[in-house]
Amino acid sequence: MGLRIGGEIGKVNSDELSYNDFVERYLLKNQPVVLRGLMDGWTASKDWVTHTGQPDLKFFSSHFGKSIVQVADCGTRDFTDQKRIEMSVAEFIDHWPKDSVNKHVDATTNEHGKQLLYLKDWHFVKEYPEYLAYTTPPFFHDDWLNLYLDNYSMHNEPDACQEKNEISCSDYRFVYMGAKGTWTPLHADVFRSYSWSANVCGKKKWLFLPPSQCHLVFDRNTKNSVYNIFEDVNEAKFPGFKKAVWLECIQEQGEIIFVPSGWYHQVHNLEDTISINHNWFNAYNLSWVWDLLLKDYNEAKEYIEDIRDICDDFEGLCQRNLAINTGMNFSDFFIFIACFSFANLVQLYHLHRVYENPSRCILPRAEHLALNLVYARKIVLKMITVGALAGNHALLLDLRKIMDDSKFLELCSGLDRTYRGIHKEQQPNYDIKKTLMDNLGDLNLIVKSCSQVYAPEDLVSCIDSALRKLSSSFNREHPLLLELDEVRSPDAL
Repeated sequence: MGLRIGGEIGKVNSDELSYNDFVERYLLKNQPVVLRGLMDGWTASKDWVTHTGQPDLKFFSSHFGKSIVQVADCGTRDFTDQKRIEMSVAEFIDHWPKDSVNKHVDATTNEHGKQLLYLKDWHFVKEYPEYLAYTTPPFFHDDWLNLYLDNYSMHNEPDACQEKNEISCSDYRFVYMGAKGTWTPLHADVFRSYSWSANVCGKKKWLFLPPSQCHLVFDRNTKNSVYNIFEDVNEAKFPGFKKAVWLECIQEQGEIIFVPSGWYHQVHNLEDTISINHNWFNAYNLSWVWDLLLKDYNEAKEYIEDIRDICDDFEGLCQRNLAINTGMNFSDFFIFIACFSFANLVQLYHLHRVYENPSRCILPRAEHLALNLVYARKIVLKMITVGALAGNHALLLDLRKIMDDSKFLELCSGLDRTYRGIHKEQQPNYDIKKTLMDNLGDLNLIVKSCSQVYAPEDLVSCIDSALRKLSSSFNREHPLLLELDEVRSPDAL
């Protein structure tokens, strides 16, 4: 069955796009784009590629050959994904098909009849932190997910990660390597995050389906989606599939593609390819993460509904299953939101403390921080609306304990660097960590009366209390005041 192609993903030169342009056109509108000119000077573009533009397999084998990685067998399906095999990078390189660029390769085997293997989800940055293969482009700097995981674990119960080692649970920054013909089945990204994928070498073909049409690739019960859109899809099982209108993209070497939240996509390597991929989310797509968590929670609860009456802790079991299947549960997500809410508050206190009479140069950062709080507060209100964590009578978190933790200071420092870079501010001529510690002390006094959080309502009250006290310290002409009033407005967003 032929696919209906409705158009192509646009390509933009990065020097023609400001950060605000990127936010307005692509993040807020949740639209894909290919960006050029962002990979100049990357070590990976030099070390990992031969003079003929092919993957330098000898370099990988000699420098990183002992690394143990997950490899997908492109010819073997395992539920909704491809079968995964664990091997060393050197073993994977030995399996790489010879002269695959000149051969016809199907999606099952290489020219010698061997399995066609695709190295995926290699946590390269965590494993080789001293080897600076690349720098994250500024458009993707506002990455709450990986900044958080650099300092915290997403889920602290061991059963949710029992078969994974420390590195495999640590971040969502990956390297992918695959010969011509390797591919990834139809899917939407983990957590319904954004992602970006940079082609260090090679060429990929992407097929995208916007969220408004994603129901068309599911079966009648909306439980299972199409695995491979290029196979003969059973119309009786997937009655809407032939109505889907796809967007196509050929991604060349040196191009980076931005994949928005909730877009289903299938990807094929048209040449031997190496790519660098990040999954990430921030204030702009938190709602996608929450919607997925709520959907997966309802499905997890429905699946075990028949044992509710004999289960001592039915809700606890639902949340444990949610963490195992989705990667986090309601409590994990709530703590994540709380940490970033207060990290953003620390930044606002920092701006007020350091810039008693702020110039216009810091207002974009203040607006950004205030908007982050608007989005975070909105998600917490959504959690309240559906009664998330309502049955929990234990202490969810102690805000003062969080702020006294050195990991939280690192989170705040990372956020400070992120927003200085995004808004092109000069680096400070003072000790940023010491100043942030002072700000933490001020904020600690403010949240003292509401630091014990037992429910999402407590977090909203604490945020509002901190903002009220910060606002009361400004005169009416202070340029930050309008931003703070916007956060607490009932009509925000």
